[in-house]
Amino acid sequence: MASFSYEAINRNGRAVKGSVEADTLEHARTEVKKLGLTPVDVKPQGALNKDINIEIGGKPSPRDLSIFCRQFVSMLRAGVTIMDALKMLTDATENKKLQRAISEIKASTEKGESLSSAVGEHPDVFPPLMKNMVAAGEASGSLDIAIERMALQYEKSSKTRSMVKKAAIYPAAVVIVAIIVIIVMLVVVIPSYSEMFKDLGTELPAITKMVQSMSNALIDNWMIILPIVVVIVVLVVMFARTEKGKYFFGGLLLKIPMTKNVSVKSASAQMARTLSTLMSSGIPLVECVDIVSKVMTNLYFRDAMEDARDEIMIGQPLSRPLEACGLFPPMVYYMVRIGEETGNTEEMLNKLADYYEEEVEMAVAGLMSALEPMIIVVLAGIVMVILGACLMPMMTMYETLGNL
Repeated sequence: MASFSYEAINRNGRAVKGSVEADTLEHARTEVKKLGLTPVDVKPQGALNKDINIEIGGKPSPRDLSIFCRQFVSMLRAGVTIMDALKMLTDATENKKLQRAISEIKASTEKGESLSSAVGEHPDVFPPLMKNMVAAGEASGSLDIAIERMALQYEKSSKTRSMVKKAAIYPAAVVIVAIIVIIVMLVVVIPSYSEMFKDLGTELPAITKMVQSMSNALIDNWMIILPIVVVIVVLVVMFARTEKGKYFFGGLLLKIPMTKNVSVKSASAQMARTLSTLMSSGIPLVECVDIVSKVMTNLYFRDAMEDARDEIMIGQPLSRPLEACGLFPPMVYYMVRIGEETGNTEEMLNKLADYYEEEVEMAVAGLMSALEPMIIVVLAGIVMVILGACLMPMMTMYETLGNL
């Protein structure tokens, strides 16, 4: 598809500008009209007039979606019609991608589409969970309750995700700063001592020679080293986005003892919360498990839920494949089994979600407590090596002068 920029008039008579994706110019005009706008000028975007669209965060975060759901529920319960609520939400939403999606949903529903179908047209903004919950709410006549449950779902998801990100960002930031400090010491500090080392006229310690060699190599070959590092980083990022990469890093998180605890508990909380939210709306269990498999971030847990879906389809209870996969903690399948036996699976899943969300918080705190001293010790060791390489020759010189 090509990009087309447009100038149009909205229903309030205001001039608006934007861009759409389409195969042809006529298709682009149709897309503009679908937005509820009257096109004035539509033309292909070139290299010079192409929109620069920077969306902070890109895809709406769980927090963005939770705010959207809360506002939508409040408006519906205040007696505002769905159309008016969507219009107000379009004006109030800050995330540009979400704002555009809401505007298009409003245009689709005005043409007679159901709200769930309109939401399903934006899978890059609203996950399958949202579409199915809205459809269940429309079918049962309790749309506000369904969306309120989604608000709670996204709030919990946002909290869990922020805790896990915090655990990942802190050590990464410290390591980056440490690398910068080490580079500065090798490029600026060590060379300033090099001439002095030459004037000493004594055999330099092995550690000093090693650090000096590293400094010289970095200074002489930085034009080669820098592109290589950039290429490696880009390749790793590209690999991480592939199916094999997601399996590799997902498996790595489950193999490292320090990260396994957080990964397993986070996946357990995500599975239990999502499944209980779907079941509370009367969606069939097979369909619930299928949707849960699509929202699992770690592909190993996604595969486990897909296997569970297949087992349920042939008559097995959910607890059996959850136990057989070997990924979930015993409490997960024990609690699910109790729920199945008592006919109270939804309540058990809610309790599981509450428990593991608290466990994730404690696991992240424990991981941070373990990482902080470890990182400090490693960085202190590196700095001490560099300082030792600078100070040892000077101490040797002072000893030589003292013996004269």
